[in-house]
Amino acid sequence: MFTRSIEKDIQEYLSGDSRKVLFIWGPRRSGKSTLLAKISAERNARIFNFDFLSDREGFQPRRDVLEELARNHPLILIDEVQSFPESTVPLKLLHDEYNVKIIATGSSELRKKGQDFDSLAGRYQELFCLPFSVEEISANTPHKAYEQADFVNRLREEVLVFGSYPEVLTASEGTKDKTSLLENIVESYILKDIVSLYDLKNLKLAKDILTKIALQIGQEVSLREIASSLMANVSTVSNYIEIFVRNYVLIPLPSFKTNLRRAVSENRKLYFYDLGIRNALVKDFRRPDLRPDKGGVFENFIVSELEKRRRIQRLPMSAYFYREYGGKEVDIVLENYDKEYQCFEIKYESQKPTPVFPLPHALKTIDKNNFLDEIRQVR
Repeated sequence: MFTRSIEKDIQEYLSGDSRKVLFIWGPRRSGKSTLLAKISAERNARIFNFDFLSDREGFQPRRDVLEELARNHPLILIDEVQSFPESTVPLKLLHDEYNVKIIATGSSELRKKGQDFDSLAGRYQELFCLPFSVEEISANTPHKAYEQADFVNRLREEVLVFGSYPEVLTASEGTKDKTSLLENIVESYILKDIVSLYDLKNLKLAKDILTKIALQIGQEVSLREIASSLMANVSTVSNYIEIFVRNYVLIPLPSFKTNLRRAVSENRKLYFYDLGIRNALVKDFRRPDLRPDKGGVFENFIVSELEKRRRIQRLPMSAYFYREYGGKEVDIVLENYDKEYQCFEIKYESQKPTPVFPLPHALKTIDKNNFLDEIRQVR
């Protein structure tokens, strides 16, 4: 079993004094339930799965019900918390009134439905369980120092083609098995689950929007252009995209704005958290060297790995891209809370970076050989 980076944070929470609710967010099939099962076995604690109505019944905002729950379960583990947003009220009461710890996992944010909802402001903390990062894969794959170059090459090839969902990464070596798993994740967990959870009206439109974005990796996304090509309403397309962002399918990368008039872009770029999902949408599982889109695929790979690191390590920074009127561009700009900037050019083959960003900054190129070292250095 792979050790996840956030397990250290979970153990610190369990052994510490905090009584805040600990939410662990991430897409379906990213390993959240496996983490809960591991905690359950170690702590002899029951898991309440909110997909089951019977498990929800123990979380009614009544003192007698919550007293019994707290008495019998000093550690409360909840899976699929997004299926029961009304549970925020009893979770608040458990936090305020009873000496219990609560760990809850979910594949999307808790959405307000009606009056029985509480924002839990000031009463929770968050961790993220995403498809494996390359740092996690490296930490769980012992290899000698002299094997490092070969390991990095194999790792890059695997993740660029099949992504890093746990069940895909650990599946047998056959392309057919991994492809089948990814198609199942797309159809059953990403599309059907999200469409059902958000009461969306058009499953085909949801898939078509994702496919359009998958074909525009590395490019600025125009909502009007997507809506026109699919004969859909712009606001509908925008709504679907925001839902995919909130459910850890898409990563939005906005344009960096300064008061300098040279920065012109108003659109965002959109990338996938997992390239296996992206490749399943466009039905292309060829090796990167055989693909005409390898530059965009590699760019998506680096953006997703930096986003995983930012969330898993809880780094206080935001990510952007930057483009001038003349067309010169910086692929990623990382801005921390002290307004210090790290700029990255992403190139499949190694190249010397060209200064473009108008503010003081550190500038590097991330390429197919140095990506693991460069990602580890971001802090």
